[in-house]
Amino acid sequence: MWLNKFLDLEDSIDEMRSDLEKEFFKNFGKKTKLTPLEFTIIETIFNSQALSGYDLIQNLNRHFAGTWEAKSGTVYPILSKLQRHGFLDSKMVKSPIGPIRKVYTLTEAGQELLKLKVNKNFADQLKFVENFLIELSSVYIRSYPKEDRKEIVKTIHETLNDSYVNIIKSIPPTLEYKTVCPECASIIERQAAFCAHCGSNLLGVEKS
Repeated sequence: MWLNKFLDLEDSIDEMRSDLEKEFFKNFGKKTKLTPLEFTIIETIFNSQALSGYDLIQNLNRHFAGTWEAKSGTVYPILSKLQRHGFLDSKMVKSPIGPIRKVYTLTEAGQELLKLKVNKNFADQLKFVENFLIELSSVYIRSYPKEDRKEIVKTIHETLNDSYVNIIKSIPPTLEYKTVCPECASIIERQAAFCAHCGSNLLGVEKS
């Protein structure tokens, strides 16, 4: 989840137009702000290369870890809007155990905007996360009686250290836990139930 209320894209779009003059901007929509959820959806699809709406919802629910539940009534209208404004492309792929599925990918313009926005704000966002964890931990500690706080601090230190180790092990996600589709040999870089390229069932396929 991006940590600003809204992401203003106008300056990034202008910068890319003036620096690159790319052909792919000619069909780009008028949307110049993204909500944090819209940006998170774009990030998730980018890291997965291609996702069906169903797999996107599953990934979002893992991402939010119980703090918010992604539902089709919320996610699909956002996907339609992002596609209408030029951030996403979609195509239909055949599923071996069900109907044809629509999978989403980022357009070239969407990819360039995402990379530019993240590159320019990466250090600030990390600092925001650091400050947030400190403030959250402080409130959590003070929610306990004073005589218990020393032990709580110790527990928090251990928990944060475990989280740091998990983060380091998981970066970058595109170099670990890849699944190779047994039918078309496409590399799937995030957990998905079906191959985004040919629609084959990936459940039970071992990750490399």
